[in-house]
Amino acid sequence: MQADSGARLLDSDGLTGREAAARLRRDGPNQLPAARRVPWWRRLIAQLTHFFALLLWFASALAFVAGMPELGIAVIVVIVVNGIFAFVQQERAEKAAERLGELLPTTIVVRRDGALRTVDARDLVVGDVVVLTGGDRVPADLTLAVAGRCTFDESTLTGESEPVLRTAGAAVFAGTFVAEGESEGIVTATGANTRLAGIAALTTSVRRPPGPLDLEIQRIVRTLAFGSVGVGAVFFAVSLLVGISWQDAFLFAVGITVALVPEGLLPTVTLSLAMGAQRMARDNALVRNLEAVETLGSTTFICTDKTGTLTQNQMNVVEAWTPAGTVAVRGEGYAPTGEVTGPEPAVAAAATAGLAGAAASKGGITLDDDDEWRAVGDPMEAAIAAFAARLAGPGAQPGPVTRRFVFDPRRRRESVIVGGQLLLKGAPDAVLPRCADPGELVDRAEEALADMASRGLRVLAVARRTLTDPGVETDPDLAERDLELLGLLGMEDPPRTAVPAALRAARGAGIKVAMLTGDHPETARAIAREIGLLGPAGLVVQGKDLPEDDQLLGALLDRDGIVISRVSPEQKLRVAKALQDRGHVVAMTGDGVNDGPALRQADIGVAMGEGGTDVAREAADLVLLDDDFATILTAVEQGRATYANIRRFLSYHLTSNVAELTPFALWGLSGGQFPLALGVLQILCIDIGTDLLPALALGGEPPSRDTLKRPPERRHLVDGTLLVRVFGVLGPTEAIVEMSAFLMALLVAGWRPGGEFPTGTALLAASGAAFTAVVLGQVGAAFACRSATRPPWQLGWGSNRLLLWAVLAELVALVVFLGVGPVADVLGHAVPPLEALGVALLGIPAVLVVDSVYKRVRRRRQ
Repeated sequence: MQADSGARLLDSDGLTGREAAARLRRDGPNQLPAARRVPWWRRLIAQLTHFFALLLWFASALAFVAGMPELGIAVIVVIVVNGIFAFVQQERAEKAAERLGELLPTTIVVRRDGALRTVDARDLVVGDVVVLTGGDRVPADLTLAVAGRCTFDESTLTGESEPVLRTAGAAVFAGTFVAEGESEGIVTATGANTRLAGIAALTTSVRRPPGPLDLEIQRIVRTLAFGSVGVGAVFFAVSLLVGISWQDAFLFAVGITVALVPEGLLPTVTLSLAMGAQRMARDNALVRNLEAVETLGSTTFICTDKTGTLTQNQMNVVEAWTPAGTVAVRGEGYAPTGEVTGPEPAVAAAATAGLAGAAASKGGITLDDDDEWRAVGDPMEAAIAAFAARLAGPGAQPGPVTRRFVFDPRRRRESVIVGGQLLLKGAPDAVLPRCADPGELVDRAEEALADMASRGLRVLAVARRTLTDPGVETDPDLAERDLELLGLLGMEDPPRTAVPAALRAARGAGIKVAMLTGDHPETARAIAREIGLLGPAGLVVQGKDLPEDDQLLGALLDRDGIVISRVSPEQKLRVAKALQDRGHVVAMTGDGVNDGPALRQADIGVAMGEGGTDVAREAADLVLLDDDFATILTAVEQGRATYANIRRFLSYHLTSNVAELTPFALWGLSGGQFPLALGVLQILCIDIGTDLLPALALGGEPPSRDTLKRPPERRHLVDGTLLVRVFGVLGPTEAIVEMSAFLMALLVAGWRPGGEFPTGTALLAASGAAFTAVVLGQVGAAFACRSATRPPWQLGWGSNRLLLWAVLAELVALVVFLGVGPVADVLGHAVPPLEALGVALLGIPAVLVVDSVYKRVRRRRQ
């Protein structure tokens, strides 16, 4: 920050150096409290010690006790790999409180001992006199003692999209910055006592509730874990009943329990979420928290900001009223080209008004290195410059400026003298009374003003005067009277073109949408109506009018298309909580510091990547790289697809469990007389060695065409429909082929019903046949599980290339597990005879045919 050494706005010498030092010792430095971070090693340990990981550690220990070190080592590898992967993904966690400190300047100019001094912003104390100029960041909470034409950008704290005028006596807050003008203020609060620190405390104190996926995975893991332990206990009892020693029975039960624990479940879920996150990133939605991928798919309520999300965050003059008529203008951004509609005299008059308004502005437009038109200075003044260029042509101007009367809050006008003419722009209520003809023309102008304001347009009046009286050129109060009204310029921040369609898609998907903004209620109402959010009977409520009772607040909010204006950070937080209390999965968008607490409270926080603050981005789960509301709906579609994909590979995983349990069930029912078709290591090999890649490929299924044409899934990941299909259709089919291949191998070896079962090589070959049948049955199940309603030939065999490669890898792995001697010896099987191999090959068509018949019958019943 630079300050003129001779500048002196406030008649005060400021604090003495001794007073400042004493207060610094008393109050402490002007810095935000540092957030307490959990050490990295504790975060890593947490990934290795959650419920499911502890279960796997226990299973691994039991495997070593049971004399199966290969099994124990394999389980440990699964735990460590999944834990490290989850740790790396989540290390991009929220650092909102840390980034808040970046909003404060490092040095600041103060008046101490009667002189201007540059000091470290951390050394500011209450009572210091701070000197601010345009572009400076406010270092602490201040009360302005003197302010010229001074506007402050408070959007990071309030959500207000336009810089606001602050006069002497007004409070300004740390973290905002001076948009224009110079002022001096007295520090009223520093460090932890500032409003910015209060918002930081809100942000860090909020603990997001567990998401739908987290709750579902916990439920599934507990069910499968207790189920595995229960099955192990049953077989321990059966083993004792058939006369097996308790030591051998215990080892046998431990092996079954460890084999049935779904070791590959969490890695599969985690990698599937990562794949969904990658697809979202390609669609300009950057996921910071993997679970947010699925949570988006469960979203039932979106609370969206207005500026930059629903709108383009670019001011635009869209309408001009002149005494000759009204002109409508449409243009893209700040480009000097656009479509002009209106009678020719009105267009000419509007061009004159636009040139006058542009001449009375210090801002403008420029072409950047990327051949895009950008604002220079105030966006409002850039909009006027673009408007003038659209009507009068690029480069047109009334002439060189010989004198400028800058805007000041008392006059609320700004003017210049060009070639003997005064050209002026300002607030309509500060310009219209100074026009030479206060009669019929001004009455018409006021009617036009009321109409524009009712449509949410921000209106400026433009006027001129030919100066003939000597001496008035030096006094704005004398020069800015007896004006000729040129027109009224109506400006808006235009909506994004994709938003109306995105809102229709949201409604079709069963998602309610609310607008939460810091803007004026009429501005919010106009934009909401234009984009189709607010219907004829739509509700617009100011933040100060929200009910204090949380239940009443929830009832008020639980509707589609509600608009809440002038909303504060605390109110946004209450909104999120009230909707969650009514059972909604809430997505909250935001871009400012003020949005941090609500972004953390919401089930899914969505921050702006282009126009948002670091605080908002660090507090969010999802960052929109293009700041476009429509991208949220694209991400919701991907989230729903990910949810469906998790159901797909859960169906696939559980199907093999039926085939894996069947040999043990037959062994138990026969009192230990029927030989085991599969061993513990073979089951673990199927779960991790052959099933994992196809399961991951199922996680890559693209969204179906009707993903956004139905409400979000509110059922459990594992429900009755899935269980019937797995345990009543796919699993039994796979088990029948498995045991048929096993028996065929025994028959080839010379066994006949009622006779002694073969041992040695013959039994190993039969076990290899059962193993092959399960793996090939899973190939058929992989294609069958691509859809819960349609057979794979209707989807297209090659529409999921990942699955084709995964199946190929699965078949190669099968050959290795069977044909490589040392591997086969460890697993306890051998290459099956050709007859048994032929039966095993029936696993693929059998699963596909039975599943197709089931889907057809279910479709007819529905």
